[in-house]
Amino acid sequence: MSAATSRASATKERILDVAERLFAEQGVFAVSNRQISEAAGQGNNAAVGYHFGTKSDLLRAIVRRHAEPVEANRERLLGEIGDSREVRDWLTCLVLPTVEHHASLRGSTLARFSAQLMSDPSLRELVVGEAMSGPTLMRVMDGLNDCQPDLPLRAKLVRNDMTRHVLVHMMAEQERALAEGTARLTWEETAQNVIDALTGLWLAPVTE
Repeated sequence: MSAATSRASATKERILDVAERLFAEQGVFAVSNRQISEAAGQGNNAAVGYHFGTKSDLLRAIVRRHAEPVEANRERLLGEIGDSREVRDWLTCLVLPTVEHHASLRGSTLARFSAQLMSDPSLRELVVGEAMSGPTLMRVMDGLNDCQPDLPLRAKLVRNDMTRHVLVHMMAEQERALAEGTARLTWEETAQNVIDALTGLWLAPVTE
């Protein structure tokens, strides 16, 4: 790798780090590319556009760089459970790789950034397209469905939505509590509590 390529790569990583933090703290629509360039120490205020293009492209890049390691960890867990018929096994494959990735990021704002994107209808599809349509996630959802063949489709759809909200917002709450020094649980304990709760959610009876 040439020196110029190395510098460009480091600049892009710095921009991604700063953008993620500013978006999490101030909101996606409140932060301009110019502010991100300045906070990233770039003399050229057009640095974000030069390296990433539009703001949507920048958001996709942030989501994508975190989605890849989560996918790899989930692939490993899926290999361990095989064709399990246990709901908890599939939910563990869903939750644990995400939580482990958050835990590996010291001082990160990723979870709060993700919660902001998922809470905005105009941004949600961007996350779904980049992080929630990966092959391992599709296998998890297929596994959950296969475990409960008698669960009505409408119930599966609603519980899928509830699962996404619980996971996204519990990660954000844990991250915020750790940043503020008020956390009652470790990341590992948070993962087990979320898996417990979601297992109960998926196994709950359906009111006809």
